[in-house]
Amino acid sequence: MSRNPSRGKVNTAGPAGKLAGLAASGPSQRQLRVGEEVRRVLADLFARTEFRDPELVDARITVTEVRLSPDLKHATAFVARLGRSDVDALMPALRRVAPFLRSRMSGNLRLRVVPEIHFQPDTALDYAMEVSALLSQPDVARDLD
Repeated sequence: MSRNPSRGKVNTAGPAGKLAGLAASGPSQRQLRVGEEVRRVLADLFARTEFRDPELVDARITVTEVRLSPDLKHATAFVARLGRSDVDALMPALRRVAPFLRSRMSGNLRLRVVPEIHFQPDTALDYAMEVSALLSQPDVARDLD
């Protein structure tokens, strides 16, 4: 009788491990690909600005990133306003138009189920500007040299 040394261990490599939710940290290749496609479609919808909501009529919104859940049923879209940092004020309006955007996305995406959209403000640029300002201070610049 031969012994199987891997018996009792869970194999996290390969497609079976990914399906079981045991993949290495980070999104799968499919999540990344579909997320980028959802980002592109959302960006096109925001560029057309055909919203009836008065808060979104003149708002220039950029979709910086879309992250999908492993089952591709929920999408978190990170948004920012061009030239302004008050995207938090638009969050209620974006939540109101999410069903409209989802219905518009259904015609442009080749997915069985169009993901439900959740919006989050993108603060990465603000954080990067804050770090840059800190690094340019004379005391910090002196310590870095």
